Formats: sequence, structure tokens, C-alpha cells
Amino acid sequence: MVRKIWDDVPSDAAGVSHLAAALGVPEVVARLLHQRGFTDPDAAQRFLDPRLSHLHDPFLLTDMRPAVDRLRAAIAARERVVIHGDYDADGITSTAMLYRALEMQGADVGHFVPDRMRDGYGLQPDTVEQLAAQGARLIVSVDCGIRASEAARRARSLGVDLIITDHHEPEAELPQAVAVINPKRPDCAYPEKYLAGAGVALKLVQALLQESEANPEVLSSFIKMAAIGTLADVVPLVGENRVIAKFGLQGLSRGPHGTGLEALLEESGLVGKQLDSFHVGFVLAPRLNAAGRMSHAGRAVDLLLARGRDAQSRTAARALAKELTEENARRQDSEAGMLIEAKRMVEKDPEIGGPNLIIVASEGWHRGVVGIVASKLVDGFCKPAIVLSIENGVAHGSCRSIPAFDMLGALEANADLFLKFGGHKQAAGVTVDAARLPELRRRLTEYANAHLNPGDLIPRLRIDAPLGLREITGGVVEALMRLGPFGAANPKPIFRASPVELAQPPRVLKERHLALMFRQDGRSFRGIAWRAAEREAYLTANRFGLELAYSLDQNEFRGETTTELTVADVRAPEGDR
Repeated sequence: MVRKIWDDVPSDAAGVSHLAAALGVPEVVARLLHQRGFTDPDAAQRFLDPRLSHLHDPFLLTDMRPAVDRLRAAIAARERVVIHGDYDADGITSTAMLYRALEMQGADVGHFVPDRMRDGYGLQPDTVEQLAAQGARLIVSVDCGIRASEAARRARSLGVDLIITDHHEPEAELPQAVAVINPKRPDCAYPEKYLAGAGVALKLVQALLQESEANPEVLSSFIKMAAIGTLADVVPLVGENRVIAKFGLQGLSRGPHGTGLEALLEESGLVGKQLDSFHVGFVLAPRLNAAGRMSHAGRAVDLLLARGRDAQSRTAARALAKELTEENARRQDSEAGMLIEAKRMVEKDPEIGGPNLIIVASEGWHRGVVGIVASKLVDGFCKPAIVLSIENGVAHGSCRSIPAFDMLGALEANADLFLKFGGHKQAAGVTVDAARLPELRRRLTEYANAHLNPGDLIPRLRIDAPLGLREITGGVVEALMRLGPFGAANPKPIFRASPVELAQPPRVLKERHLALMFRQDGRSFRGIAWRAAEREAYLTANRFGLELAYSLDQNEFRGETTTELTVADVRAPEGDR
């Protein structure tokens, strides 16, 4: 096992002390705020105390006014409006949210979510033709469409108006549409550039509600849906995203909920719990994503839109929620088999495992889980990865990257290889002629070898601060919880403590994890090391003088809350291995 490099984040002692005094928070919390760029006490206080009033005016987004005007005209004229979504959790929640908002305002509204296998990604000309034939006079895309120039031209030729809402990177030329709402447009001065698709859809909902002078409280019911999409899409949890996540999680924890969301929470075992970003990212979102990966995302949209309160409606919603759980179990089984095959390719073939970029491909791999497998290859080998499923001479793939490598830049530098591609610096999707896979492997690995050095491929662990076990007090834990919800750009803090000892031998849980008891200076805490069962012998042999990197978590059990440690890494000091 490669020994991780621990990177201690530096801090400005004077600045930290000033911030701690100004805010009345423990020094360790002030240090974390300062490291995250909140050096000004007012900005730091705003971060610690997000409010709904911190949401920006939606009309600051370029093209918001023509979008709202066109939608209001469609509502008044009873024109058919169709929301075109995407098949991941971000697109699913965006679709459900905008559908409900338009329905509330009296629109004749429908929704369409593409089938991953049949329709492919994004807004396609064929889909525009299909929706137009079904009577659509206005199509509104959510979480897609920013690169759909061909589909936009087809809509125009058919006399169908198009509103695009998206958050992906635009091309130099925007599609021709009534409105293109995307904070990443070069000509958009909106202060939040990294909204999720659900965040952009929420801004459109917010604008519609403002125009209709709806009760401001109504927006709260949409924010919890937007929070699911925002947290699932792993966008930076600062600024407006933080407000959405914070209040959305509060709403998800507190309720009340519509019939469908209530059924999803019940099926996930989350009713009555204080939800955090983990519950959304690893419990709720996988169930929503599973519909789009294994069958059809429309099922997940149908669930979120379910609202009848009678016994029959509740029973139907519970059955649908159970179906998503079963699809997620199927996804997990498919993923496990693919991952074993992919790892075997990497480890046995030096042409695959040797370069700085991993590219694996196979016939028969399920296209719905290639992205998850790519992410796990990145985690396992600390290299960017592309996983491709070949079918009928065409390879469909997902790309995932490491912080040091711009995946979208690599694809753009080799754009002629692809039938189509798109995404972000850290995640993208591609379609390529299978006959060109050898050329793709050669050119992209050459690109990665030229842009990455060996140091970029060593796993690194960010250490935010030293925090001995005796320093973990109730006041410190309470203050640390105010930094949540945690996620991209606001990671859960990782502390270091040493030397610590194991107060008792490690205990293997479910053949994968380790339950541990750490002790330092007479203070003991329970800890869990996920997917670390293979380290049992190592830790048993090195019980004393350990270096521990950990985060703090609150565990609720039978009404009692305890503080436990989640192990990020634990090791004997250098030279004692």
C-alpha cells in the first residue's frame, strides 16, 4: 500500500487569533475558516450563519427576464411546455422542481428525461422533433443543453421555442434560443459561477415565484429538492450553494414532505434523522441515479412528483421507492463485477496500467455504471481514468480525474477523436468510434504523460490542523458542526493527533471495515476505518505511537448522540513500518 503524503495546511497565527476573538469561536475553528479564505470577520460570520436572504436576485442571471416572460406568456396562452431533463440526480431534481413550479402557476406542462441507452446524453434533434410532434410549443432544458446547437436549430426550424438552463461549460458560440441561462456564460456577471443544474433551475423557480408574488415561504419547499441535486453534483459548497445545501438539509430533516419524497426517505431509513451531506450523497442520490443508470430516470421523476395523500397513492409511492432501492442494488452488483475486470486489466497490462492516464474498455459493460467505475479507479490508482462500454462499434465512456489534471482540456485538445464529448475539468462523458480506441489510447496517454509528473500521482491527504484527543470538547465539536454542510470547497476538516495508541485490538466489521478504539493522554474515542480490513494485522502489530489523521462525526443511536472519529489514515511513524 502506497504511503500517503500528509500535507499540513499552513495557518497565520495572528490572523487566526484575531478571527477567533472577533467571532467568539475556538481557535481551531478560526483556523479552519482562515484556511478557507474567510479572513474578514464579517465574511466568516456570513459563512457560519447562512440565511435565505443571502440568495441573490435571480434576474442578475443573463437571459432570466426573457425566460420568465416567455414562460408567463405560455402559461397565459395555455401552450404546451415540456421540461427536458437529464438522467442523473441533479437533472432529476431539476426536472421535478421546475415541473411543480410551472404546474402551480397553471401551466400545461409535461416532462421528458432521456433514456441513457436509447437517447444518449443531452438535448438531441430527434427528441425535439418527437416533442414537437406531441404538441410542445416551448421546451425548457434543465441541467443540459448548453452545447446543443444542432437541437436548437431544429427547434427553430419547427417553430418550437427553446429555453436552456444549464451549468456545464459552454462552447464559444451559444445555441440559438429564447434564453440561455448559465452562470458560466462569458457575458454573465452573476456572482455565483458554480451552481449545480438544480441551482440554476431553482433560480428560474425563484424568479417565477417573485413575478407571481407568491408567498416567500413557498420557495423553501423547492430548496430541499435543489439541495439534493446540489449535493449529488458535488459543486463547491460555498456562497449560494451553501445556502441551498444548509436550508435544504434542514427541510429534508424536518419535513413535511410530498408523498413521493416522504416515501423515498422512508425507504432509505432516513425519516426522523438529522440529515447531512453524507445522507444525500450516499443514500438518497444513489437511488435516484440508479433509475437513470439501470432503467429509466423518468421513474425517479415520477416518484418525486407523487403527491396524493390517500392510502392508494402512498402505497404506489412506496412501491416506486422500493423499485429504486432494487435498481440501486442491481447497480451495485454490476459495478462490483466491472470494477474487478477493470482492475485486472490495469494490474496485468502495462500498456493500460503504466501510463499516467488509465483507459479501459470492454464489450458488454453496462453504460450506466462506467462513471462510478472510473471514479473508483481514480481512487484506487491515483490516476485519471476513462472507462468505455463498447456496443455496435461505438464506445460510450465516462472520464474522471485527479486535481492535477484537466480532463476536459485533454478532450478538447484531441477533439477530432470523438463523435461527441462534454463535461467538466474533473468529470466528462465521451462517445467515440470503437475502431479509434487504439488511437485514443495513444494520444490521450501521451497528453497525460506530458502534463503530469510522478509527484501528481502520489495520494495526498490534506491535514487541516493538529487536534489532540484531549482537545476534543463539547464546545469544539459544536463549533465545528457550524462549518457544515461539508463538501467540495468546504471539505470536512481532517485533524492529526500523535502519538496515539489502540486501547484494544482492531475489530473487523462486515469483512471490510475496522472498528477501533483510540487513546491519548487518558482520553479515549471510538473510531471507524472504512474499507480498511486489510490493515488489521498492520495495526495490531503497531498499536503504540501511531500517527492518526481523522475527522469528527456525531453518531445518533437510540436518542443518544456521541462523538466518534472517522479515520482518514493511521500509520506508524516513518522508519517504524
